[in-house]
Amino acid sequence: MPDPAATPSPPCFVLVAGEASGDQLGAGLIEALRARFPQARFAGIGGQRMIAAGLVSWHPMQALSVMGLVEVLRHLPRLLAIRRDVVQRATALAPDVFIGIDAPDFNLGVERRLKQRGIRTVHYVSPSVWAWREQRAAKIGRSADRVLCLFPMEPAIYARHGVDARFVGHPMADEMIMQPDRAVARATLKLPADARLLAMLPGSRLGEIARLAPDFLEAARLLAARIPDLRVITPMANTACRKLFEQRLHEAHEADGGHGQLPPIDIVNGLAREAMIAADAVLLASGTATLEALLAKRPMVVAYRIAPLTHWIVKRLGLLKVNRYALPNVLAGRDLVPELMQHDCTPQALAQALLPLLQDDVAKCALHSDFERIHLQLRRDASNAAADAIAQLVKLA
Repeated sequence: MPDPAATPSPPCFVLVAGEASGDQLGAGLIEALRARFPQARFAGIGGQRMIAAGLVSWHPMQALSVMGLVEVLRHLPRLLAIRRDVVQRATALAPDVFIGIDAPDFNLGVERRLKQRGIRTVHYVSPSVWAWREQRAAKIGRSADRVLCLFPMEPAIYARHGVDARFVGHPMADEMIMQPDRAVARATLKLPADARLLAMLPGSRLGEIARLAPDFLEAARLLAARIPDLRVITPMANTACRKLFEQRLHEAHEADGGHGQLPPIDIVNGLAREAMIAADAVLLASGTATLEALLAKRPMVVAYRIAPLTHWIVKRLGLLKVNRYALPNVLAGRDLVPELMQHDCTPQALAQALLPLLQDDVAKCALHSDFERIHLQLRRDASNAAADAIAQLVKLA
């Protein structure tokens, strides 16, 4: 008879996610790991999707979802207590692998402590080392045995610092179909099939909306003077964002005298992807939404403005290391879509950049093949690729 002591125990994984996007990544990863290790155990911190996939969550995920310096400082004692608890529980559990999913401010500290105690660690979703302070890659390597990257240009940066990093692809590219259906999206949103439609996304944070919405709305007014049937759809991430945008819209209407009329603007809760697919062109804040617009195969103009003092500090200290900010341009390695940042972000410049995208179908077709190529490059079955990279560490243990 086989010796029971020689039978390997099922692997154990501790995963920690701090927000909704991480919860989605974590759920896909748990399912992919379970396909490889049917008896595996999963614990840590996650949301409803990870819990439904089989995670035993030690704390509510929302406890980690704190943004902004003031908010973080206010919740710092609680966050530090949760981190201590996670380190203690993980040390006692001695998992085969600890997986920190994004949330670098929380997870990298946990990973560093566990790595020092001999537990293998993975960081899933690289921070933007291609844009901000590349030397962070070496610091991340001191925390993580392996970094799983969503973008193809990232592993080479880690390699320069001796860090094991793997490109696993982007789950959004797996999820979105190659040829999204505009007619279906418009029907879902109850929008006219033949209108010229601009999707306007001034950000998902209040500060972004406060800085960008007035210029976005003024650009829409300028465009309406040239495109009489123009309509605008604006998806809002939450109630607070919608309330602030509606306030800015009211102010724009109040200032209407002598400047021409704003086009009809439909504000919807959520449904950002549907709004982008439905649109002829997209005006949006720089960030992950630009990747979603690319995967929707929609031409776009990308804008951003940060607080003047923050901009001065970033420029003065040389913290930003790139000349391109929008993900489509970074991934292409060239300027595919217009970027209007800081002082260049004016209503006139925004309208001028958007006008050909709303009027010229040839300009849109030229972008489509580039967007399709990038989509295929990112479509790598991310959850399974990530599970393979983690399974290698289990076998090495």
